[in-house]
Amino acid sequence: MEYLDFELPIKELEEQYQKACTIGEESDVDVSATCRQIEKRLNSTKKEIYKNLTAWQRVQLSRHPNRPYTLDYIKALCGDTFLELHGDRNVKDDKAMIGGLGKIDDQSYMFVGQQKGYNTKTRQYRNFGMANPEGYRKALRLMKSAEKFNIPVVTFIDTPGAYPGLEAEERGQGEAIARNILEMTRLKVPIIVVIIGEGASGGALGIGVGDKVLMLENTWYSVISPESCSSILWRSWEFKERAADALKLTAKDMKKQKLIDEIVKEPLGGAHSDREQTFETVKEAISSSYDEFRNLSPEDLVKNRMEKYSSMGVFKG
Repeated sequence: MEYLDFELPIKELEEQYQKACTIGEESDVDVSATCRQIEKRLNSTKKEIYKNLTAWQRVQLSRHPNRPYTLDYIKALCGDTFLELHGDRNVKDDKAMIGGLGKIDDQSYMFVGQQKGYNTKTRQYRNFGMANPEGYRKALRLMKSAEKFNIPVVTFIDTPGAYPGLEAEERGQGEAIARNILEMTRLKVPIIVVIIGEGASGGALGIGVGDKVLMLENTWYSVISPESCSSILWRSWEFKERAADALKLTAKDMKKQKLIDEIVKEPLGGAHSDREQTFETVKEAISSSYDEFRNLSPEDLVKNRMEKYSSMGVFKG
């Protein structure tokens, strides 16, 4: 188990608890009272720490190496029913953007999402969750296929941004993302968006237009990452915590600004601390969200979606 810097008090108490239990198992000494006391302190410390998280600490949690990624959610929700589909029928198959058909209970969905890696080799293979234009074009191809067969779409957002490389720009990165945003507003099937980790810039928006946008509690969604914002404004990454506060990128901030629809509660300690509970909560949120839209006509779906996004933001005429 890896711990973030603000989780070190929890690490110390967990180590104390483990040592006390080990002593009790290896000797005749009754340490049950001590274990209960440490456990009580551990629970209260966890509640105190996670109740008062700063914006930057939530950013750190969203990047936790043990946090579940898109394929983890899909496998947990769909089991063996998931069939991954590949390629944009133009350039190649982007490994940072995955998608395919799967079932939650008896309902079929088209799943699309960014996938990160677990170690150096898989991170390089997945390009650190940063999709190229062909990734967004693959996503659009799958969503249009879902529309053709009247299958609802579920997207999982977890990316530090679209890939900013020269080759990506040459192949039309900006156009691919813009095209996706346009086509998703017009898609004639329900779209449910779930932000499961990082939601950065156009890389997130490229699969982020939906009838219902769900955001896990310890995730972030913003036009720019705190580090990049800090480097632009202050010419240094040292002000990333200040930038995180100023960007208003947490789930609570997004809900307050009416840019998302619902916050999905995470287990105490984050999604990685109890994966099974997280998967079950997300499953229920997706199913209940689909129930809201399943009986709407394609015309009403598109009309409501357009009105929803048109009403966002504040401007003066």
